[in-house]
Amino acid sequence: MLHFPDVSLFELAVTVALAAISAVTGGIAGYGTGALMPLVLVPMVGAAPVVPIIAISAMFTNSARVVAYRHLLEPRLVVIGAVAALPACILGAWLYTLLSGRGAALVIGSTLIATVPLRRILKRRGHYLGEKGFAAAAAGWGIVAGGSTGAGVILLSLLMATGLEGAAVIATDAAISFVIGIIKIAVFGLAGVITPTVLVIALLIGGIAFPCTFLAKLIVKRLPVHLHTAILDAVVIVGGGIMIFGALRG
Repeated sequence: MLHFPDVSLFELAVTVALAAISAVTGGIAGYGTGALMPLVLVPMVGAAPVVPIIAISAMFTNSARVVAYRHLLEPRLVVIGAVAALPACILGAWLYTLLSGRGAALVIGSTLIATVPLRRILKRRGHYLGEKGFAAAAAGWGIVAGGSTGAGVILLSLLMATGLEGAAVIATDAAISFVIGIIKIAVFGLAGVITPTVLVIALLIGGIAFPCTFLAKLIVKRLPVHLHTAILDAVVIVGGGIMIFGALRG
């Protein structure tokens, strides 16, 4: 079973603040929570509990995005993506439970850094994915999503490659991620890695993030998304590098 030291009130306050910020940015651009939250959670609780914490808290943010943008949801792509990703997601989540704290830090840090150039490459190439191509790509995404955080940006790129745009991408991504999240939580629960502290921190983050997603909806048409994306990319790369450096030193 995972173990980490007690969390101070100051650390919880920082967590709440970053949860609110990441929920707003995530509600605008479709990703952010899984990329930003590890930057404060890893120093606070260690790397190992981070994926279970974010998996639970993401149920709040993803359900809020589905509700906020439900009129733009693409149900057929949700079914295709979720069904294709499920088996690989189970495998990825199970493999994550076998990692040491150092191994978890390396996986999370590497995934975060890799999502930045991968998103840009997929966007620049602009290839169109049909339903069969999307299903195949979603299966590959599933193993990454099951064992790491920040993988949501890959799914966003895949959905955009099917022809979806704007808030329809956010809604469909959130619905697929919600289904995948249920499976991840079930695997983590069976593996015994969801401790009371993991659950409390996850519920705290989710409880703050849920209303912030609706705030994001109010400003989604007013904030230049490209500026947010550039800042977030820089933070993700730096944060991922710090995690990898710390794991290699430790």
